[in-house]
Amino acid sequence: MDPDHRLLLRNTKPLLQSRNTAVVVSVAQLYWHLAPKHEVGVITKSLVRLLRSHREVQYVVLQNIATMSIQRKGMFEPYMKSFYVRSTDATHIKSLKLEILTSLANEANISTILREFQTYVKSQDKQFAAGTIQAIGRCATNISEVTDTCLQGLVLLLSNRDETVVAESVVVIKKLLQTQPTQHSDIIKHMAKLFDNIAVPMARASILWLMGEYCERVPQIAPDVLRKMAKSFTSEEDIVKLQTVNLAAKLYLTNSKQTKLLTQYILNLGKYDQNYDIRDRTRFIRQLIVPNEKSGALGKYARRILLAPKPAPVLESTYKDRDRYQLGTLSHTINTKASGYLELSDWPAVAPDQSVRNVEVIEPVKEWAPSLGKTGKSKLSKSSDDKFYSDSGEEKEKGSGSSSSDDSSSSSSSSSEGLSEAESDEEKSSSQSSEESDKSSSLSEKSSSESDSEQKKTTKKPPQKKTVKPTTKDRYYNELFNTYSLPVSLSLYSLCILTPCPLSCAAALLQVSGPAFVPEKRHDLLHRMTGKGLSAQYQFPRQPCLYQPTMVSVQISLTNTTDHPLEQIHIGDRGPTGLDMHCFNTVECLLPEASVTVSLGVDFNDSTQAANFQLCTKEDQFSVSIQPAVGELFLPATMTEQDFRKEQGKLLGMNESSATITMAAENTTRQPISRQVATVANLGVVPSGQDNIHRYQLMYEGFAGKTASSGAVVLVTVELRESSAALITINTEKSVMGPMLLRDLKRALARA
Repeated sequence: MDPDHRLLLRNTKPLLQSRNTAVVVSVAQLYWHLAPKHEVGVITKSLVRLLRSHREVQYVVLQNIATMSIQRKGMFEPYMKSFYVRSTDATHIKSLKLEILTSLANEANISTILREFQTYVKSQDKQFAAGTIQAIGRCATNISEVTDTCLQGLVLLLSNRDETVVAESVVVIKKLLQTQPTQHSDIIKHMAKLFDNIAVPMARASILWLMGEYCERVPQIAPDVLRKMAKSFTSEEDIVKLQTVNLAAKLYLTNSKQTKLLTQYILNLGKYDQNYDIRDRTRFIRQLIVPNEKSGALGKYARRILLAPKPAPVLESTYKDRDRYQLGTLSHTINTKASGYLELSDWPAVAPDQSVRNVEVIEPVKEWAPSLGKTGKSKLSKSSDDKFYSDSGEEKEKGSGSSSSDDSSSSSSSSSEGLSEAESDEEKSSSQSSEESDKSSSLSEKSSSESDSEQKKTTKKPPQKKTVKPTTKDRYYNELFNTYSLPVSLSLYSLCILTPCPLSCAAALLQVSGPAFVPEKRHDLLHRMTGKGLSAQYQFPRQPCLYQPTMVSVQISLTNTTDHPLEQIHIGDRGPTGLDMHCFNTVECLLPEASVTVSLGVDFNDSTQAANFQLCTKEDQFSVSIQPAVGELFLPATMTEQDFRKEQGKLLGMNESSATITMAAENTTRQPISRQVATVANLGVVPSGQDNIHRYQLMYEGFAGKTASSGAVVLVTVELRESSAALITINTEKSVMGPMLLRDLKRALARA
């Protein structure tokens, strides 16, 4: 990096702690456009701190964060709770926070975000509730694992009392159904039943569009909807009339026997409508679908024109294209180029000459002063000044100046980081700390400029720093962490326990039990050909991890297939996945044809993301990965049937996934079902009072557990129905894990 470029970034970094909001935003703009990617993260904490300011400041800062979060989600994901909507926020602030939460959503945190969205939908602010439904639709489009879950939740919102929520749900469902219409014909039928109760024009038009687009999938319902629209055609809004004409044309092409007269009646009504758009549409449709002598060859292609497959709409953020304007500018705020806006120039092709910074130093004019007040110190300073401006001491002073600037910048950055971590909430404390940092930097510069001879002659006692007594709350936390000196990961885990969490109450009812079944299947970790004679296999023993309760225990079997011993087998560098891992002790020597089993602990954070690391010997390193199945991330638990039903009633809507499968008649008993479920997932069996399963009678089997990392409750129900059918229902707050577990159980029970 160019020295001037580095100097600019280093000297502006302390300004992130300024009390002036404009200064902080300007430095953030500088780092965003000019700093390397790995250094841009320093502006995150300062921008989040500005969210405690006035609404006007929040609006500008949130707009900048919304633009940043689209390109770099990892910057603001640790501060996701800072963007939760508060009841006191204004509507425009709520919308921006909702936009940021939607941009930060990924497979790991989608469960938490969807729980927040469920609360936002119930808000009295109708505009905000409608925006939340649109955000749910964007999450369902971007994250395929929760598409079905979001669709089920939106269908439940169709029964809401508020017509605004219902209308927005219909519009979003219409967009989602375009992505996979073949799998959701039941939803289209359900929306047709609610058509009479929906009064919002946009929602009614969306339902009519769905009926016409997929009329062949609902051949018995679409003509009846057209019959109802023929009765109320004259009293409908213009957008509804247009979709009614389209529906009539599509049904005329696919089911002319039932809809021919209805289509002619609607076309006659549209012919004399007051709106010229409807009259034009009616005239065009009549000539297209009812060919005559005057109509040309266009009528032959009516089916291809009206029933052509349409591409699914792309739900994108409204802030996606705002990065063309500089952050913090008026043009970025209004999303339009304002008067006087200057584009950010490109990087120069040729680096500028650094010699232009070397300017000629003009000596100051010496003023007359009486000789009576002169001391030896003034002579000494004069000689030091002459030495400073002389050619011989230029290189020496240049080196000392650079070192002092580095020291001052490092001290200011460390003090600024300490300031932001200590008490960023109190403006008074931050201002005092910034003033002290400025004083300390000025003192360091003054002391570095003094000559060595002056330091020998006159030595001053440094001023004693003013000590600030910590508050009772700070002293309590300091004693807590200093006494036990826990590692970082463990101390953060203890803070999570102290923080109220909705998962803890439900998880407290569960008592961890032993595994019902331990699979003997092993997975290849390292093949002997790839590992140069070292072979490794891993399996999940389904036992509580001894190293940390949130970890999953993994057993690794190491085998030496060579004719010479392998030394110092250990785990090396880990991948950039961020998973916490407890390594096994180094195997000093593994003899030929010998095997050893070691234990490993991995915190998968309730995700099926692979744990990547390097398995090393004394001479070689091999990249390996452990890919967990979703069923191995649970701990089995026991609970009563009453508690099971109670907890199941709390996990409905988006927290529920279900599917129906067909099983062999001779396998619809408890023993094979329990064996198959225990093979797929590490869950405990819920004792039931029903001893026998009778034919044609609804019976069920319950299984309970919790996730190893967060302790989220996982409930599985297998209900046996008539004709060897079984309904599998999974209830859990982990919206991503539910559909994945359902897929594995369907595959296992279908072949039971």
